[in-house]
Amino acid sequence: QVQLVESGGGLVQPGGSLRLSCAASGLILNYYPIGWFRQAPGKEREAVSCISSNNGITYYADSVKGRFTISRANAKNAMYLQMNSLKPEDTAVYYCAKNVVIVGNNCAPPPLHSWGQGTQVTVSS
Repeated sequence: QVQLVESGGGLVQPGGSLRLSCAASGLILNYYPIGWFRQAPGKEREAVSCISSNNGITYYADSVKGRFTISRANAKNAMYLQMNSLKPEDTAVYYCAKNVVIVGNNCAPPPLHSWGQGTQVTVSS
């Protein structure tokens, strides 16, 4: 059974850091383009960061450039999102996805993607 499980969220003060993890089972994550998405209350889900299968192409939303870093851990069949200098507007549920589509300056989840539980990130003092 293919499964992606997000973890690592929590409550952090503005300016703080968190590292989100996405553990994969039932597939080899290294074979796929992968990405992180988030959804804040009352807002649509948006792409945060994506990386191609060969790591040659990365996408970052303008709002997180210079603060977030996406990475893979092939030996652990996992992916990460290092988030630094967090801001209240980063508050959202964060989700990971495989087989994302990176086209131009955009990243989209695959069609009919079934989202996991996500992990809540709350940035507040």
